[in-house]
Amino acid sequence: MALLGLNGHIIEVEADIGQTLPGFVLLGLPDASLNEARDRIRSAAQNAGLPLSRRKLTVNLIPASLPKRGSSFDLAMVMAALRAAGDVRDTGGTVFLAELGLDGRLRPVRGILPAVMAACKAGYPDVVVAAANETEARLVPGVRARGFSSLARVALEFGANPQELVLDDDDGAGSPAGSAETAEAAAAPDMRDVAGQVEARRALEVAAAGAHHLMMTGPPGAGKTMLAERLPGLLPDLPDDQAMEVTAIHSLGALRPGTAQLVRRPPFENPHHTASAAAVIGGGSGFPRPGAASRAHRGVLFLDEAPEYERRVLDALRQPLESGELVLHRTGGSAAYPAQFQLVLAANPCPCGRAVGKGADCSCTPQARRRYFGKLSGPLLDRVDMQIQVQRLSVAELARPEPQEDTATIAARVAEARQRQQERLRHAGFATNSEVPGRMLRGPLRLSAKVTAALDRAVEVGTLTARGYDRVLRVAWTLADLGGRSCPDVDDVGRALLYRQQLQSP
Repeated sequence: MALLGLNGHIIEVEADIGQTLPGFVLLGLPDASLNEARDRIRSAAQNAGLPLSRRKLTVNLIPASLPKRGSSFDLAMVMAALRAAGDVRDTGGTVFLAELGLDGRLRPVRGILPAVMAACKAGYPDVVVAAANETEARLVPGVRARGFSSLARVALEFGANPQELVLDDDDGAGSPAGSAETAEAAAAPDMRDVAGQVEARRALEVAAAGAHHLMMTGPPGAGKTMLAERLPGLLPDLPDDQAMEVTAIHSLGALRPGTAQLVRRPPFENPHHTASAAAVIGGGSGFPRPGAASRAHRGVLFLDEAPEYERRVLDALRQPLESGELVLHRTGGSAAYPAQFQLVLAANPCPCGRAVGKGADCSCTPQARRRYFGKLSGPLLDRVDMQIQVQRLSVAELARPEPQEDTATIAARVAEARQRQQERLRHAGFATNSEVPGRMLRGPLRLSAKVTAALDRAVEVGTLTARGYDRVLRVAWTLADLGGRSCPDVDDVGRALLYRQQLQSP
């Protein structure tokens, strides 16, 4: 399998043994790591007890016009060579995905889940992988995955003479690289830990219920980061299809190959403000790889100290916020990665962070304030549904904090609101209010002129764009769902409009 993003293409591996001088020729646009496979598979076959022919061996990867990269082709190439020599029987359309060590052992590779998904979709459900990747491969419904510890055991499975093979004593169990984590995950942050901030907590609940983008501005230490870190805990578990998408992306970018189970919880990505565009959006030299925006698919992308990011990084988020997908073009090819995430931005009121109230303690010049917020372009902020102020905590809130609702209580209300949205939008193919297009808001879900009067005035005077008009309506529908109402009323629309217009840039 050759992966281009999350899309896979079946690669047919041919091998021919010629009558000329010894040699090994690899055809089909291989990259440097794939060219190195010639020496790897010769040593692996030798140590497995099935040395390759000393005559000229030609291996061709079809289609030849598609660039190939990585070490996952090792096992398929050596099996084709052994078949050409008559050492194994016909593999019968089996897909081989594993890297070979010089000792003949099978090593795990990245991207097994999307590769196996693509193989099954193409009609090739029989897959052979390294033992450390077997659990991950079996996550795909309908696949017949077999995991092996060494090339010798794979050859034995496909009819090699056991008298010639060098078999180890390994029973084929997964190596530590593919086993599940034994250490328990750290406890998830709880909303009970956030002191005060009644309005901000309510806004976070609304954002979670409708999957709305959120920006928080306020002085340092007010709790913006604490609130953002607790947003994933309010979101419901991912259904099977979404969990498969998220796990496939994480399989591609995993530092250690091997995934034991589907990712059910919405991911949370928090890149540092010094991160490059390639780190946040994706890319890199050669073939583009997913960035933090794609790893946050179906979850939360949190940009703390948002005005400190490079402007080109922030503006690059505008396209996935609209389409839910990132298409990356590089010299090594182009790749499309899903990037349907909730964006959460946090910012101080000024560079020094003391422009609170009358701002008497602030030492920033007006130019510095404009330059600080100037990195957050108007088109980007126009795509953020809710923009709220997080106020500084009082001494009373810190000294005698009132009991706060925990994450589980709020998450239950969010789940009920999500259920109402799914029932209302199921016929249109949407799951949350944030996905509803404008044609539906002005068509089947159209509100009366009396309810939208405040919105209409805001558009007339130019304080609200057409995009903002739709986003306010989406938040209003979420407020109605949280309140158990079948349709937004004037108060819901007014509160949604207030969420949108709270932030006043300097």
